[in-house]
Amino acid sequence: MKLVKEYNESVKYLVEEKLGKGKEYFIEGVFLQSNLKNRNGRVYPTEILDKEVKRYNDEYVKKNRAFGELGHPDSPTINLDRVSHMIKTLKREGDNFIGKAKIMDTPYGKIVKNLIDEGATLGVSSRGMGSLSTKNGVSEVQSDFTLATAADIVADPSAPNAFVEGVMESKEWVMVDGRFVEKDLIEAQNLIRKTSSKNLNEAKLKVFANFLQKIK
Repeated sequence: MKLVKEYNESVKYLVEEKLGKGKEYFIEGVFLQSNLKNRNGRVYPTEILDKEVKRYNDEYVKKNRAFGELGHPDSPTINLDRVSHMIKTLKREGDNFIGKAKIMDTPYGKIVKNLIDEGATLGVSSRGMGSLSTKNGVSEVQSDFTLATAADIVADPSAPNAFVEGVMESKEWVMVDGRFVEKDLIEAQNLIRKTSSKNLNEAKLKVFANFLQKIK
């Protein structure tokens, strides 16, 4: 499965005063869109996204486990040391899925709060895993799609470095012991483990050559 990320600009900030708690910060808006070719040339069928959002709500949102990060991670794993917010609601409205997330009082959450106070313009980017079927330049997300998070907070992913994005999106991921890990890494580790000490240098050179081939 490939890592797929999508960017949405249509989010707004909410700052609420809570008695005894001071200010509470939220972001709200379109987190996910279906039946629409996005700027990455991908389409999410409504029935696939709707099913996955229901699972995500049951397993993550309702259990206060739906975290998002500040930045644009290149892995499907949530890094708890980078968490900035918690998604509180995610509901369908037509072909869109509207979300609301509370900015947490974590180190990265505090950065987001300061950015909001200073008038910064931020967006959100969903992150998930799934297979793609490409036809006539359009990649349709398949039924194995799984959300890692409905929203990371990002600055300007609409114009990412093309090389970095290309390398990142070409990665294949597999599930090992409940965690997604890079398929190439697993294959490399297996090759080295099976190689005798006599041929170890040759195996390492082969792994490095495979890496160079994938980023050309």
